[in-house]
Amino acid sequence: AVALRDVTKRYGAHLALSGVSVDLPVGSVCGLIGPNGAGKSTMMAIVATLLRPTSGHVEVMGVPISDVLTVRRNVGYVPDVLGTYSGLTVEEYLHFFADAYRLDPETRPAVIDGLLELVDLTDKRHADLNTLSRGMKQRIGLARGLVHEPSLLVLDEPASGLDPRARIELRDIITHLNGLGVTILISSHILGELEEMCTHAAVLEQGVLVGFEQLGEEPQRTVLVRFADGEPETHAVADDAEQVELVRRLVAEGRAVLSVEVVATRLEERFMRLTEGRTN
Repeated sequence: AVALRDVTKRYGAHLALSGVSVDLPVGSVCGLIGPNGAGKSTMMAIVATLLRPTSGHVEVMGVPISDVLTVRRNVGYVPDVLGTYSGLTVEEYLHFFADAYRLDPETRPAVIDGLLELVDLTDKRHADLNTLSRGMKQRIGLARGLVHEPSLLVLDEPASGLDPRARIELRDIITHLNGLGVTILISSHILGELEEMCTHAAVLEQGVLVGFEQLGEEPQRTVLVRFADGEPETHAVADDAEQVELVRRLVAEGRAVLSVEVVATRLEERFMRLTEGRTN
């Protein structure tokens, strides 16, 4: 879906990306992770044709990003900060972008109805954009990015500032879209949530790709079990059910379990192993 070859981006003397090469498979959900300043947003903006790399080659669905119009027909881009316009309702906002993408006026209302239903904002269609909560604005931004039915969706920190319920709803929408065949590139600092929905993870640090890994079918976490009468122990579990079974087994063995704490998920452990905490 996305192919980067030796991509470098400089802002004057500042090196934002340095020789990044990676292939993102069609139909995958790839988590792009790294410290602040690692180059994640720069890489996403290049894929979305909003920035030109200083050097290197990038293709989206087999099309070089120099063919801007063709690539943009295939890409839906949702930035970390959504630009909204005063005086527009939710429905008018989506009609504006549908017009920008030259959607057929006859089919446009049905497309917008479907998007509002997908992001659960049908009852807000006549509300002023600036009266919406941050979570609702994130969802309308997602609808905006999908208005032209792209094959690749690029999401830059979509869960930033969202409450737990809004994050869960966003995750469900992303999983649903991927089930429909949309390839997704998503950045986030919430690694546990990324692991639950991502098939691949790319790790950036100081503009360098330090790791690209395929994730397993099931997320895995490391838990620290403390006992009232002994030394703490660490155990690897796949999910909540396995964690509950672990506690049951320990109690059945007569162990005095005092607490169980998630230390790290598998993705978090890989991230800590691959990075050193350096920032640009």
